[in-house]
Amino acid sequence: MNTRCCAMALLLALSGSALAADTLVLAPNPVGIWLMVFGIAFLIAEAALPNYGVIGLGGIVMFVIGAVILTRTELPEPLMIGLGLLSALLLVFLLIHALKTRPRHTVSGDAGLVGSVTPVTSLQPGNACNGWVHLQGEQWQILSATPLQPGQRVRVVARQGLLLQVAAADAAPGGE
Repeated sequence: MNTRCCAMALLLALSGSALAADTLVLAPNPVGIWLMVFGIAFLIAEAALPNYGVIGLGGIVMFVIGAVILTRTELPEPLMIGLGLLSALLLVFLLIHALKTRPRHTVSGDAGLVGSVTPVTSLQPGNACNGWVHLQGEQWQILSATPLQPGQRVRVVARQGLLLQVAAADAAPGGE
């Protein structure tokens, strides 16, 4: 979903409802006009900046207050407040969907394994450099350049097929 298009649709909905109210004062209050202009500017800035709705919410509030200042009867005030609340709900909906599309850490493949720290579950008899670990819900066979002990925490430095190369967790990451 393109956030700029949604912001422009929101802007048109708000400005159209403010201009459709026939009860604008003939000599408009400059404070109301400035609030509406800044509200529109904040809504445009919300579409262009990654700020998670803070500026957009402020723009909606400023636009609604400016529209209420410019109207003279009580009929458009509930309309303006209702449209402001509707716009705020739309903004929250769009923000929730935008946050779901944020990049997340890789959790599968080599990128998800390399760098992981886990304890050694068991060692092969007679060879303290080979053993097994439980990592990401699976049992992996491990190989280390130094002898290991059961329960020792190791860091995965590489994967070769089904074999993980590990180093002690207190060793530098990346290195055997």
